[in-house]
Amino acid sequence: MYIISNALKNIKRNRGRNILLGIIILALIIASVTALMINQVSSSVINDYKGRFGSEVTISANIDKVREEAMSNSTDGKIRVAIPTIPAEQYIAFGDSEYLKESYYTASVGLRVPELESVDESLGGGTGNKMMMGGPGMISEMPEYYTKLTTPNITEFDNGYRKLTDGEMPNGENEAIISRDFAELNTLSIGDIIKAESELNPEDRESDAGDYPISYELKIVGIYDDITEEYGSGQQQNAFTNRRNEILSNFDTIIAKIQENYRGIQVGATYYLNSPEDIDGFTEELGEKGLSDLFDVKTDMDSYNQIVGPVEGLSSVSSTFLIIVLIFGGISIAVISSIAIRERKYEIGVLRAMGMKKSTVSFSLWLEVFLITAVCVVIGIFGGTMIAQPIADILLQQQIDAVQAATQNTQMQGMMMAGGTNNAVVEEPLSHLDVVLNMVTLLKISMIALLLTTVSAVSSMLKIVKYEPIKILMERN
Repeated sequence: MYIISNALKNIKRNRGRNILLGIIILALIIASVTALMINQVSSSVINDYKGRFGSEVTISANIDKVREEAMSNSTDGKIRVAIPTIPAEQYIAFGDSEYLKESYYTASVGLRVPELESVDESLGGGTGNKMMMGGPGMISEMPEYYTKLTTPNITEFDNGYRKLTDGEMPNGENEAIISRDFAELNTLSIGDIIKAESELNPEDRESDAGDYPISYELKIVGIYDDITEEYGSGQQQNAFTNRRNEILSNFDTIIAKIQENYRGIQVGATYYLNSPEDIDGFTEELGEKGLSDLFDVKTDMDSYNQIVGPVEGLSSVSSTFLIIVLIFGGISIAVISSIAIRERKYEIGVLRAMGMKKSTVSFSLWLEVFLITAVCVVIGIFGGTMIAQPIADILLQQQIDAVQAATQNTQMQGMMMAGGTNNAVVEEPLSHLDVVLNMVTLLKISMIALLLTTVSAVSSMLKIVKYEPIKILMERN
């Protein structure tokens, strides 16, 4: 109890020096609170966006590489360009990766449903999966398909363009859902069976192998309302391209009919990385799993940087500022504490001569700084909370301006190289961050306050152990 009361008296007795020390500690606490709050919210936003944005992977054929390979394989001077494809089993293998957060697989195949009528059937059908089989060896007679079996576009259901009104989504084997227009046209209901047929093509169209017929027996488990456009912009209008004729099923049901050396079912996949930085590792893994070097693997880093880049810059600035403040603040406190101990050397000598241990004296000095720091922490948290939001807004706007300037330069260079306009969709960057004080920040502030107190106490202790009480009193005399 004596140590506490003595510490309070010493704080009051040496108020001038302690006020100076308090001002420095208060400034450090306010700066630390501001920097930590900005850094904490920035890190949360960055982690959130890394988990749900900017991580979609695009796998596309490199036209230049495809043409070079066609030229190198030409034996008669004629260049036969064949766009490479990725087998369904390879798409599935690619999805089994530690770099991926999730994978979505798509598949579609043209169908004939002899027993049913299609919407706009009078407009004729389409070539369906055969449409992609161009080049030498293509058969002259192309079968017509009047409907399509495809996987659901979940985004359309999420956005309300399509809505399941009866039944459930297809999950089991040979389950499907149909549009209300298609159901009413054919008086179909849940539980009915749709019998459909199609054909697969041999991978080598110049071989003697003929087309491979396939058939589906699909059980209707749901009916959906559809307000999407019946025909896409610039798309040929016929029964096959009419979206009301789409029969939606799951991926496994559609690809179950694929046979070795045959293709015709269009298969695709969408992969989402854990983080955009994983693209190099994922690309290397795809090469090991057999992806041809004719394909490019990319992720939309430009859009990611456009949105998250300013926040990452803000986080970096706040972290650097905090480190600088703590280093110079710690040095300032150590110097002031050292000077203070030199002035209080006689007082310490008397206490030591009275029998007070070095540890007790050290704790008393530490307690003085601790009490001063505690008051500064209370005031500093309030002050830091008040100024953190406006400072964050100013710094974020500066980072946004810098990123936009860099992006515009990149886009201008791309337009000049491409000789045209840039039609890329640019996402809006984050323009505001809600800076709040949470328990993590409070814990870090407490640790910083304890660190500052310890720095001051250590500086004092080093001086205390340097002199013996008799020597201190003799120097005083």
